[in-house]
Amino acid sequence: MLPSISLLDSFQASNFTVMLVIYLVAITAEAMSGALAAGRRNMDIFGVVVIAFVTALGGGTIRDMVLGHYPIGWTQHPEYVYLVISFGLLTTVIARHMHRLKQVFLLLDAMGLIAFSLIGCNTALELGYPTIVIIMAGMITGISGGILRDVLCNQVPVVFRRELYASVSLSVCLMFLGLRYLEVSSNISTLVCFGGGLAFRLAAIRFKWRLPVFSYQQRWE
Repeated sequence: MLPSISLLDSFQASNFTVMLVIYLVAITAEAMSGALAAGRRNMDIFGVVVIAFVTALGGGTIRDMVLGHYPIGWTQHPEYVYLVISFGLLTTVIARHMHRLKQVFLLLDAMGLIAFSLIGCNTALELGYPTIVIIMAGMITGISGGILRDVLCNQVPVVFRRELYASVSLSVCLMFLGLRYLEVSSNISTLVCFGGGLAFRLAAIRFKWRLPVFSYQQRWE
């Protein structure tokens, strides 16, 4: 039995490490996307830092406030703040070359969406919240940073007007809970959700899948 326990512990530690690396890559990518959005609005360096921060860490902050989960995550890990600010500022230096990395950013953004959604679900689950709240917590974590970025940049949030984005987050959350209901181990369910969610998001980008659009132009007399 001892070798089996050791192997299980090793697998769990490995899975945690993978998710941590993905999370760090995700907040880095989101910080850079926030900085680019600030640049398109001709903001100063302080504006760049603020937009980078809220894009990368805003979703988790809102989730923790809604769930009453204190202290808020990044306050206990200031290295995340340093990372986000550093890459936000770095973006101002290398922005002219970043159009060549568009496909890479789309992949990193998809990974971030899924990682944030899973982290949000797991946080609410550990706090004992009901199913609907767990789903909402996952989606809040996944999409709120981008919404804050676009609102502060005076744009209609991308999540409301482009390829499937929030729907991907919702599907990942439902998949996560479904696998848990079936008593699939947390490590395997995380890998399945991540792979399935990534494939869904990339397919949505590739084939331009969108939800039906509501357009209403008539004026009230």
